[in-house]
Amino acid sequence: NGYRILLDCGLYQGPRQESKDRNRHLPFDARSIDVLILSHAHIDHSGNIPNLVRSGFNGDIISTFATRDLCNIMLRDSAKIQEFDMEYLNKKRRRQDLPPLEPIYTMADALASLKLFLGVGYERPYQVAPGITLTFHDAGHVLGSAFVALDIEDKEGGQPLRLIFSGDIGRANRPILNDPAFPDRADILIMESTYGNREHPEDQDTDETLEAIIRDTVKQGGRVIVPAFAIGRTQELVYRLNNLVEAGDLPPDLAVYVDSPLAIDATSIFRAHPEAYDEETAEIMMTDPDHDPFGFRLMHYTRSAQESKALNFLKGPSVIISASGMAEAGRILHHLKNNVEDSRNTVLITGFQAPDTLGRRILDGHKRIKIFGEDYDVRARVESLTGMSGHADRSELLAWAGHLSQPPRQTFLVHGEPEAAFALAERMRSQLGFPQVIVPELGQRFTI
Repeated sequence: NGYRILLDCGLYQGPRQESKDRNRHLPFDARSIDVLILSHAHIDHSGNIPNLVRSGFNGDIISTFATRDLCNIMLRDSAKIQEFDMEYLNKKRRRQDLPPLEPIYTMADALASLKLFLGVGYERPYQVAPGITLTFHDAGHVLGSAFVALDIEDKEGGQPLRLIFSGDIGRANRPILNDPAFPDRADILIMESTYGNREHPEDQDTDETLEAIIRDTVKQGGRVIVPAFAIGRTQELVYRLNNLVEAGDLPPDLAVYVDSPLAIDATSIFRAHPEAYDEETAEIMMTDPDHDPFGFRLMHYTRSAQESKALNFLKGPSVIISASGMAEAGRILHHLKNNVEDSRNTVLITGFQAPDTLGRRILDGHKRIKIFGEDYDVRARVESLTGMSGHADRSELLAWAGHLSQPPRQTFLVHGEPEAAFALAERMRSQLGFPQVIVPELGQRFTI
């Protein structure tokens, strides 16, 4: 019917110049979009919304309530970073007699976009437009995450066409959040493929490994430095550390710091949305309101820049959790700069690291890295908690899609590196019998 729906509007993360170009220039006319449907708050799905609004979009932004609340802090924080980075760059340009550049978007753009948000609950059908009904189902990936079902009325009076957009699919048996729901029917499936060619190791007990890494580092007199996504990963780490503390499995003099104002604000939003908790977490919070798994006796939240800088002079064993999760921006860069050259310390990677990010270079074993334009030798031990991934692996992706009552007419695999997407496409054809599985190229158009 000519209605134009945009599914997610995130910031591309990758090589610096390519990221700047792709994020600044939208590949469509923002004014032509009628509505944006947002699967979850992670910045690679929501982070370019202010640019969309700056470019002329003025429709509803529909998300779950928790995603709306998380975006309220995420987009403000992202705008602050955009403005700060551009201010820093323009100082250099002024010295070179070059004209100043505009940020991709400003705080004013972020605030304007937040006014357009409309919250919709899980499993509550909502009419997006005449003949188009939206339903959010829990994706189990991060607080408020959803996969999207769009039922599009058949003009001939037949069964509506159903389009499923997976967003990011989480994993079963994770702390805090509900397990992912499963789709029952899809004519068109648009599905993520982040781990389409990989299985998560089954032999790693996450809590035991976390405890061992902390104990080994403390024994050497070092610190554990953890780049962590402010939303989701930080809260899960704190939850797991709380369990280890309660079980008496960590040194009693250990201090744990969350050094990220964004993560602190996000943790408050986690507390405000028990509808997204799994049964275990909900029971803990309801039976003992004074028991807060996001705040325990060894836990310290540092909000101010002064408090953050003071962490450089800490005495005694400590764990410092800080954003960003891929070590591309934020306070984690200062902690890496101050700790990565000390062999007593450990850098603990807890999530997916995109190619060409600092986190990926550290994870891949680079012995020399650049931080703020300066070279640093990586002498600290580098460890990875593979069991903490928030993304479904290949088997879990296949199981999720395999719950459909019959194969979709068309399946589009997105949100994955090419080798992951193509490997998953082959499995979906051979194992699930999906007739048409497509890995689209950027800018490619399809009729469904």
